[in-house]
Amino acid sequence: MTSRSDIPGLREHGNAYNIFILVLTIYSLVVMVLLVLPIQQAVRDLLNVYDNVICVLFLGDFVNNLAGSRPRRAYFIQARGWLDLLGSIPSLGFFQVTALFRLARLSRLARITRLLGGNSRKELIRDVVDNRGQYAAFITILAAGIVLSAASILVLQFESADPDANIRTGGDALWWGIVTITTVGYGDRFPVTLMGRAIALFVMLAGVGIIGALASILASLLVPSADETAAAAGAA
Repeated sequence: MTSRSDIPGLREHGNAYNIFILVLTIYSLVVMVLLVLPIQQAVRDLLNVYDNVICVLFLGDFVNNLAGSRPRRAYFIQARGWLDLLGSIPSLGFFQVTALFRLARLSRLARITRLLGGNSRKELIRDVVDNRGQYAAFITILAAGIVLSAASILVLQFESADPDANIRTGGDALWWGIVTITTVGYGDRFPVTLMGRAIALFVMLAGVGIIGALASILASLLVPSADETAAAAGAA
């Protein structure tokens, strides 16, 4: 089921995709708030990396919406797609003035919230059941991204203050997060503080669930369902 806009010609997306963009938008606003707080420079640099990654995703969403709308002004002008573009410009560590454009993401947040609000609870439940594969994929990707970014930021915040720590830069924290959430456990970077180890425990447990979910999604794509098998047998 797609969320229908009151603007004719606007590209329509399924609820799973809209929820994905909605959560990503909220998370990006949280990152924006953290960037204005008095935090360590290493943590700020890591937050900027994640903010730029989110900008790339939002640019992809903008291009997708613009290309699929007929006429394109339906999205760019009537749906205020130009605000989506402003909120998607990455700073790349050089153009800090573009950080002011992040407030334009509130327009995307309001539009998607309005679209999802047009569906009743019963319709949303039925859509989740009918398209559970899409929801599972988007939720798994979101969970992996949020756990990885939040854990690396927190562990860097706690570890960088300890003189015996070996996680001191954003690169160290990101590398540690990747090898931990994938359950590889390379071992060259590891937390030494109590809070850092508590975060590591959470990431390891979450990583097992995320890897298991990805394996299940991949299996569902490769292995035909019982209905598909029965249909193929009947056709033969």
